[in-house]
Amino acid sequence: MARIRPGFKLATEMLCSGDTFVVWKMDRAFRSLRHALDTLEEFEKRGIEFRSLTEQIDTTTPVGKLLYRIINALAEFERDLNSERTKAGMEAARKRGKRVGRPHKLTAKQVARAAERLAADPGLSLAGLAKELKVSPRTLSRAISALHDAP
Repeated sequence: MARIRPGFKLATEMLCSGDTFVVWKMDRAFRSLRHALDTLEEFEKRGIEFRSLTEQIDTTTPVGKLLYRIINALAEFERDLNSERTKAGMEAARKRGKRVGRPHKLTAKQVARAAERLAADPGLSLAGLAKELKVSPRTLSRAISALHDAP
């Protein structure tokens, strides 16, 4: 599902018949071929022209419409290939024993100390300790659970 982009939505809603919607590069304007085709259809119904500065596309001509569709199809294909390569690279890294993803906010020592402090001080709340460590209570709770679940 395409991500909602408030700026794009606002810009297209402000357009009137006779206006021209200008973008620098089409692959930056549209997130999928379907989005590009739907937008062009909407523009045509509303009497709005479309221009891409980088690709020099003018959708007021049949050739321009054809190029618009081809370039957007190729852009979607490229995004799909990049996604596929990224997933394959991450899987290969996992198989080599690499950790993939964001780094943990807390070190193993911090989590162990936090668990010890919570066990030793019944008056200390998880939320209070999480605030001290500058993480959310959920992050701290998950880290402590993972510590107890570790072999």
